[in-house]
This record gives sequence, structure tokens and C-alpha cells, in this order.
Amino acid sequence: METERYSVVLFHSMSNALQVEKLLKGMGMAVKLIPVPRQLSSDCGICLRFDRRDEPRVKATLEKKGIEIQGIHPMSR
Repeated sequence: METERYSVVLFHSMSNALQVEKLLKGMGMAVKLIPVPRQLSSDCGICLRFDRRDEPRVKATLEKKGIEIQGIHPMSR
């Protein structure tokens, strides 16, 4: 059985996380706000989870919109 793979993006503020969630959902991506995993840290305490295959699209969207992030981290469930 293959482990489901996803990535999380950490933000500097909760408002950025909410903004990007709305933006990516509007683009048809399956995203979900979740608590930051224990092995990671964040100023705002929530992060956005998405399918790892969408990472290039997520990065391009963040760059295009000029949204600063703390980082994108690969995870597995």
C-alpha cells in the first residue's frame, strides 16, 4: 500500500493562509487548512495541505501573487 503524499505550506500570518486557501480552491485544487505538524513550526499555527503533485502550481501561484511564506514541506500520512 502506497503512502499518501502531500505537502504543506507554512505562512507568516493566518490571513495569508486563509487568502491562499480561497485562491487555490477557486482554481480547483484540493487544499485544506490543518494545524501545523509537530515537527514543523509556524507563527500562525495553521498551514495549508495539498497534494504533492500540485506543488509546482502552488509555488507558481504564490510567486505570481507575491505572497511570502515560511516554506513548503513534503509530508506523508
